[in-house]
Parts: sequence; structure tokens; C-alpha cells
Amino acid sequence: MKELNININIADRPYRLTIDREEEELVRKAVETINEKVKSFARSYSFKDKQDLLAMIALQYTTEAMKLNNQHEFVEQELDQRLSSLDDLLSANLEE
Repeated sequence: MKELNININIADRPYRLTIDREEEELVRKAVETINEKVKSFARSYSFKDKQDLLAMIALQYTTEAMKLNNQHEFVEQELDQRLSSLDDLLSANLEE
């Protein structure tokens, strides 16, 4: 994998990153999404500095990620149970 040095700007603060070349588009889209959220939150909430906005964005995305993780775990458990039941059913029918 080739690494790439890029400059990004989040909430009017510059950052220099080293990323895998394949991740550049995803990282740039993530930066754009974060900056759009900062602007949206700035219009909707009172804040002292952009750190407050970034904290609220981090809370929102972390909450969403945790919900998705819980859903993923539930689906994985449900799938595992159904596959196990199907395996038991098939095994029982093969033995007959």
C-alpha cells in the first residue's frame, strides 16, 4: 500500500495526515461531512467555540455507531441461531 500525505481542514483548523492512497477519497468525504455538520450545528445551537460543536458531532456519530453495532450484533446472533436450527433440522433429516 502506498501512503499519501494530505492536508485537510476540520472546523477551520488545518491537519496534515499520512493515509493509505486508497483511503483518500473516503477521508476527504468524511472531512466534508464533518465540516457540513459543524456549520449545521453552528446554526442550530449556541456555542462558545468550535470545540463544543465538535463534541456534539462526536457524540452524535458515536451514538449512531453504537446503535449500528448493537443492530449488527443482534442480526449476527439471530443469524447464528437460525443457521444452528437449520443445521439441526438437516442433521435430523439426514439421520432418518
